[in-house]
Order: sequence, then C-alpha cells, then structure tokens
Amino acid sequence: MREFFLYGLNSGLLPKAPGTWGSIVGAIIGYFILLFLPQSTLFLLAIFITIIAVKEINIYEKETGIHDDKRIVIDEIAGIWLAMSLAGGSIMATIFSFVYFRILDIKKPSIIGRIDEKVDGGWGVMGDDLVAGIFAGIMSAGSLMILQKVV
Repeated sequence: MREFFLYGLNSGLLPKAPGTWGSIVGAIIGYFILLFLPQSTLFLLAIFITIIAVKEINIYEKETGIHDDKRIVIDEIAGIWLAMSLAGGSIMATIFSFVYFRILDIKKPSIIGRIDEKVDGGWGVMGDDLVAGIFAGIMSAGSLMILQKVV
C-alpha cells in the first residue's frame, strides 16, 4: 500500500519519464477535483498528502536505502496540485500548470535545485516539487491573465 501511494497509483512504475507520468495523473485527478470543489480544497489536499508522504518516504528510504527513488511520484502530484490550486480550475490553467511545473521540476532553477540537492529525507523529496508547484501556479495565473487581455 505504501508503494502504491508513493508511486502515484503506480504511475511511477511506467518505464520512461515517471515524473511526467505522475504529473499527468496528478493533473487529471486535480482537474476533476476542481470540477466539483473549490481551489482551496485542492490546496489543502496537496498539504495533506505532503504530510503523509514525508513520513512514508522517510520509512521507505530507511527500509530501502534509496533516496529520492525515481519511482516515487507523489511529490509530482502534490506539486501539480499546488500549481493548479493557485492557477484555477480551467483546462487552460491545468495545461499551463502542467507545462510550467514540468519545466521547473526538470530544470530545477535557483532554490528548487538547492532544496533537491541539500535537503535529506522526505522533505528533500517533496520540497523541491512543492516550491516548483508554487512558482508554476504563479506563472500559470500570470499567463492566464495575459492571455485574457490579449484574447
């Protein structure tokens, strides 16, 4: 059960680009949550799964000896949910959130990269994606505002 959760409903087991697959799963689930519930609910769910994930990742790392196992994608799900909760529930907000989040998660600029390199345990796994999600959400909201003014 721990692996099913940490592996993002097993999307982290897909052979290529597990982080992208985890982000896709998170974006789809997040989009459907936002169809029925407010953005604040998705934000709180991201915080809730983060708290659980940090503890479970710490146990997983102790048992396996592997830090930041690429199959663990719950961090991508929490990150994309943060981005979507800040950007909104439209399909365009979801697309912008996904694109910006993946760019930031892959490139790891500035503080995102420092968190990834210097923080150990569950917070190290989750932290960079949470910060990437916040930045992606802000960038997505800004892009949507610009798009609305142009169109």
